[in-house]
Amino acid sequence: MPTGLLPAVRKKNDAVKDLGDVVGAASVAAATAAAREGGDEPVEETKPKRGEKVVKLRPEQTGEGYKSVYSELTRPSLGSRIRAGVRVSGELMITFGLIVLLFAGYEVFGNSAKVQDEQDSLANQLDDEWNDPTVTPSTGPTKAAPAAPGKDLVGRLYIPKLGMHWVVVNGVRPQDIRYAPGHYPDSASPGKVGNFSVAGHRIRKIFWRLDELHEGDVIGVETRSNWYVYKVIYSEVVKPTQVEVVAPVPGQPGKKPTKALLTLTTCNPKFNNYQRLIVHAELADTVKRDPALPDAGKPADFKKA
Repeated sequence: MPTGLLPAVRKKNDAVKDLGDVVGAASVAAATAAAREGGDEPVEETKPKRGEKVVKLRPEQTGEGYKSVYSELTRPSLGSRIRAGVRVSGELMITFGLIVLLFAGYEVFGNSAKVQDEQDSLANQLDDEWNDPTVTPSTGPTKAAPAAPGKDLVGRLYIPKLGMHWVVVNGVRPQDIRYAPGHYPDSASPGKVGNFSVAGHRIRKIFWRLDELHEGDVIGVETRSNWYVYKVIYSEVVKPTQVEVVAPVPGQPGKKPTKALLTLTTCNPKFNNYQRLIVHAELADTVKRDPALPDAGKPADFKKA
């Protein structure tokens, strides 16, 4: 049986630590056996030196099955088990992160067609309501949000600088603003003294570019009876808990309003929601809406939207 030499170990059952010595010993044994089989002169086997131990390289059958010098070297250790667990956990976390990223990408980019379809449907519904003489326009804010989008529509919101316009629903619950900006039910009506406040998602088809608005930019609102021209006065970024931004006088809850204001709110930054981007505007002009005129007398400031 071929044998090899390994450095002596302190304990009888300790694993062999130097695989290089094992391979070297195996080479010597193999060379010895080859010389014998080829008929060459016998090669004297290397005798173990003092402090060395002869280790059998071929597996031997024991009560626990076949074992060899390599058994101890390849047996899983606590460290290898921990490394394997960390590797699997890392792969799972990467997979989960990719799924979340894909979902977020769909929410921001992938549902644009659905938003547009819903907006087209709401626009048709709004036109039907305004063209029906039996339906009277809303005279004030509604305290409770509607059961679903498309009921108690407020009007249209225009941002000419961005080339965008939307039908605004009454309500800011997730189901209300999924496909449209929503009017805070407790805030003022368009054109009235107070703070007409509107919330919208930070997605491509709604308030994605709201950060591009600056002082003096026009924001328009169309109702059944009037066109309202607002101009941006300032923007700010706040925490989600700072609800005073939609108070009748922004930032001053309880104070009596004297101006007709408009406030737009959305998530900030893009792809996240730990802040809120707020745009405040003040009423600059009111124009009577006349269905007999082209575009119902839409002001020139709205033409781009």
